[in-house]
Amino acid sequence: MTAAVDLSFPHTWTATLLERRPLIPPSRQFVYPRQAEEVERGALEVLVKPAQGDTFLATCALGFADPSAPTGVWSCPDKDAMCAVAGGYAYIVDTLNPAKFVQVEYRPVLAVQALPEHGLLLLAGHHSLLAYNAEGFAWQSVRLSSEGVQLGEVEGDRLHGAGWDLITDRDVPFTIDLRSGERLS
Repeated sequence: MTAAVDLSFPHTWTATLLERRPLIPPSRQFVYPRQAEEVERGALEVLVKPAQGDTFLATCALGFADPSAPTGVWSCPDKDAMCAVAGGYAYIVDTLNPAKFVQVEYRPVLAVQALPEHGLLLLAGHHSLLAYNAEGFAWQSVRLSSEGVQLGEVEGDRLHGAGWDLITDRDVPFTIDLRSGERLS
């Protein structure tokens, strides 16, 4: 498994990606999501040292074993939050209170892009985009694709990309206002 680590945003925690569950885990352990079945098979294991409190083990259930689905850890606009992605299943974890987390609704997340200059963490699904800022969920775009959103260049407050259109069987370009998530073209 090739895991990404993107610490573009300032953060108060450290994280170590583990190849397997430690033989002697820390006393604090959290499984994301809580109701996962067979969570250990292919799970992303992350040893997290928060700014305050004891180190904890975050076990993130694997979404898909497909290598095209992202896996890794990203810092977030909220300096105490961590985004962990395991095979396209994404979890935003409050490192100061690791029992508090959000499982991102896209299953799978197909791409993660940090935009620190805009204070946003973008997550792309098959049809649209989600954005998180320092307060949490910021916006969700309208449907941009029938199956597959491609993130492109950022120019000012605009994100360019493309989405495949079922009717025309081609990629259709789009532009998103990063401040609001509104589709401009």
